[in-house]
Amino acid sequence: MTRFGLQMPSFTFEGLRTDQMFERVAETALAAERSGFDSFWVMDHYHQIWTVGPPSEPMLEAYTLLGAVAARTSSISLGAMVTGVTYRNPAFLAKVVTTLDVVSAGRAILGIGAAWNEEESRAYGYDWPSVSERFERLEDALQICKAMFTQEQSSFQGTRHHIEGAYNIPQPVQPGGPKILIGGGGEKKTLRLVAKYADMWNGFGDEEAIRHKLEVIEQHCSDIGRDPKEITTTRLGTLILADTHEDADRTVTAIRELRGMDEATARASLIWGTADEAAERIQGFFDVGLDGMLFNLPKGSTPADVERAGAMLTERFGDRAATRA
Repeated sequence: MTRFGLQMPSFTFEGLRTDQMFERVAETALAAERSGFDSFWVMDHYHQIWTVGPPSEPMLEAYTLLGAVAARTSSISLGAMVTGVTYRNPAFLAKVVTTLDVVSAGRAILGIGAAWNEEESRAYGYDWPSVSERFERLEDALQICKAMFTQEQSSFQGTRHHIEGAYNIPQPVQPGGPKILIGGGGEKKTLRLVAKYADMWNGFGDEEAIRHKLEVIEQHCSDIGRDPKEITTTRLGTLILADTHEDADRTVTAIRELRGMDEATARASLIWGTADEAAERIQGFFDVGLDGMLFNLPKGSTPADVERAGAMLTERFGDRAATRA
């Protein structure tokens, strides 16, 4: 299960032609693998999201890209952070993720959520259901994917989706199928589904926000008689490492100005400073009960920057990751 993951949210590479883009992605994934990251993630978006850049920025389709990365890497787990449930028929999604698991020799993770990007969805001609219907679709998808991951032929009649005798051959390489990660923090619906169906959860926020979400997950698990320790919990945010605190502050100031981010939002989404300062903040998240951390790096970061981040995490937390694996 993932302890430190790298997410790659941007494919804007200064000075690279389109036919060179994938090589940079592969180099980044390999740098993550070499330096100690145990999972590599891309977003399931067709337009760039506003927190990273304008919608006209380059964006690659998640599962095509992950399949190509699987052929270049050997040990790092691979997933979408997270798949929008409205973008694919659930049985088709199960087949896609199974194929990724086969291509990667057992390294796929199914990250999934209820979807949120209405503008992107409408631009691509997808229906944009109500919140309640999107969660009904999500619960159906979770059950369909789990069924198809664990049996060669499946039938299921859900609230919004059904399958009738759907074959999934070959079965995934991983016994029991790829782990299922649910992303999001909604306490009544999302975290209830985490307790009921997920192997992993990823959330956002500062230490106190994460502590609270973990308590909610524990309560939902208690309600259904599940051990919350069965669920690996992570938090996604941006990691900004610098030689000095002042250098890190300058990068944070630029990001805040670009995104219109206040101080509280910056603390909830960014970790920055020297290696010592960043490690202390990361430890704070472990102290409130998280199992792992997922990071992206500032736009324009290179594979060398990924190696630097991975080396810091391995040096400071390698023993912890080994003991919890």
